[in-house]
This record gives sequence, C-alpha cells and structure tokens, in this order.
Amino acid sequence: MTRNSNQVGVGIVGCGNISGAYFRGLERFDGLEIVGCTDLSAELARAAGERYGVRVFDSVEALAADGAADILVNLTPPLAHESVTRALLATGKHVFTEKPLTASFATAAPLVAEARERGVLFGSAPDTFLGSAGQTARAAVDDGLIGEVIGASAFVTHSKAELWHPDPTFLFQAGGGPALDMGPYYIAALVNLLGPLASVYASARIGSPVRPVSTPDRRVESIDVTIPTHASATLNFASGAIGTVLASFDVWDHKLPFIELYGSKGTLSVPDPNNYDDAVTVHLHGEDGWRPLPPVIGGFTEGVLDELLPLRGPGVADLAGALNGEPFRTSAGFALHVLEVLDAIANGTDGVHTLTTTCERPAPSTETWTSATAKETANA
Repeated sequence: MTRNSNQVGVGIVGCGNISGAYFRGLERFDGLEIVGCTDLSAELARAAGERYGVRVFDSVEALAADGAADILVNLTPPLAHESVTRALLATGKHVFTEKPLTASFATAAPLVAEARERGVLFGSAPDTFLGSAGQTARAAVDDGLIGEVIGASAFVTHSKAELWHPDPTFLFQAGGGPALDMGPYYIAALVNLLGPLASVYASARIGSPVRPVSTPDRRVESIDVTIPTHASATLNFASGAIGTVLASFDVWDHKLPFIELYGSKGTLSVPDPNNYDDAVTVHLHGEDGWRPLPPVIGGFTEGVLDELLPLRGPGVADLAGALNGEPFRTSAGFALHVLEVLDAIANGTDGVHTLTTTCERPAPSTETWTSATAKETANA
C-alpha cells in the first residue's frame, strides 16, 4: 500500500458497532489514512474491510508489524480496554482508545504510566468537546460572557437501553453504569469549560435490582443489577466553581437540561455532550430570553447525510497533530483525571474524595472541519 508521506496511518482494532462511526469519521481528515483493521471475530473484521475498503489483518501484532499504522485505535468493549490497550502499547505504536480508558481508575493509571515510559502518545475519547458546541461554550466562558462561573449542573439520564438493545446486561454490571457509560462526555465537557477538579462528594445506590428487557429481538428476559444505577455528586473545581451532577439509569422521563453553567452575569446552556455540533444558548441577566451563540468553528458533522451519523474521529486527529508538536487535548492524562471523577461518582464516596490526579485544561481548538473536501467525502 502506498500513501502520501504527510499522512498518518491509522489501524482500527475492534470492528463492532462503534467502528463504523470511526471509519466514516476518519475519512473526513486529509491527514489521516486508515491502513487496516482487525478483530477477534474474523467475520466482523472481514465485513468492515469489505464495507470500507481497508486491508484486514488477522491480529494486532500483524497490523502493527506491517509498518503502515502509526496510531492504533482501540474500539473494543470497555471491559477489554485494559488488556487490549496494554497489548497495543507493547507494539510501540501510539494508541487512542474509546471511552473510558479502562473500567476503573485503578486499572487505567498504570497504562498511562506505561505509555509515558515507552515514549508513545496515548489518547482517549471522548473527543466531542472538540466540536463546535464545546468550543463555542469554551469561548463564551473564556471571554467572560457570563462573568465568573459560580456553579454548574449536569444531568446524565437513562438511554432506555432495555427498550431497544437486545442484551444490555453489560450496562448493569462492573464496567457499566450511567457514570462510565455516558458520564465521560459530561465530565470531559465540564473539565474543558472549567478546568480540573479538586474533590468529589457522591452518593450512589442500585435503583431496581432486576431490569426487564422488552426489545422485540431481545436475547435476555431480564438483568440482575450488580452496580449502582443512580448517583448524585457535588464537584469542587480547582477554579472555585461548584458543580452538581446526576447520573442515573433510573431517570427515564424528565425536563432536565444537559449541562448549564451559572455565572455572575448569566447562564450558559450547553447541548448534549455526546454530540459535536448542537447550538449553545445563553441568557444574560436582564435579557428577555435565551439566544443562540454563533459557532466559533465549523461543525464536524456539517454536510453529512443524517443516515450516516454518528461520526467519530477528531480525537484521533488530535493525537496525530500532537505527533507534530500541536496541543494534545485528548491525552490519556486528561482522560485519567476524568475517570477518577467518574469512579468517585459511580461508586459513591459517602465522604469527600480528594482527587489524586489533575490535568491541564485542554487548549481551545481552531479546527474548522468543514472543508469542501470533507463535505465531498461525506456525501460521496
């Protein structure tokens, strides 16, 4: 295989449901080229290779040894993240993993240290805060639009997986739960906006101990819940802001916002942090109502047909940029701090947990995403 010498080669490890979002999303970056994929299931790997026109390898070792891949992307299930990431780091390649880093802070910290010792870059999702919504909200905070940020709230509510997933058991056992499943998007967004945390106080409990599954093509009738499914936490940021977080699989219906920041001059409403490009709105003191803020950068999903969504990939591009000395916004150090916060929320501290990690607040992004090439690729 030949490729432009200015391109960074990407190998995909894990060809399950989320892989399509990466295969499609990474095509939007002229500086990246997917050079191969692999999966424990030869059938999944072969199907992905045929669908996206990439070479299929029979193992991680073979993919790494080929030499074309500079970055290996771990898209395996969360409980496999620790073992797979360790194997990827052992190849000497740079590594990017889907969220969370691993299923627990205790197992993730050694991997971050190992990557540092090996001299390779290690990055992690979520990367959605790099989209136009996250960056527009960030610019509003940095510009002082709502004044000093005094407080924040975030509400991580139920995806109702029992109604549509054939076997959502993994969400209700170790490695799952509302904090580790969707929480990374919210906490990463808050750290992008407000910087690192100093401490967390949380309480958590199991809601319903048995969850019936009603999707028509279900593979299980019910799930025995073994982890907390409802948690409430107070977040103390190093900046002095105080946040409130609800993370629950027991909140099915509500009228709650996703994320709000409360400042001395007004309130900022931040849209679903699982997406890149929704509108950010503001209500300043004395104004009649909410108004949308103009995006400060182009949208990653602009020009993409709805049936092709979702897309993922800016975090991989961020790591590739860091190889050339650009800011590394999705570093594993950032993700490890986020994971320590999530661990405290998920398990319920029932006392103050003082964070043992910190991180740099990610540098603002100036990426535009919406080049004619990207749009043509997305609509081809």
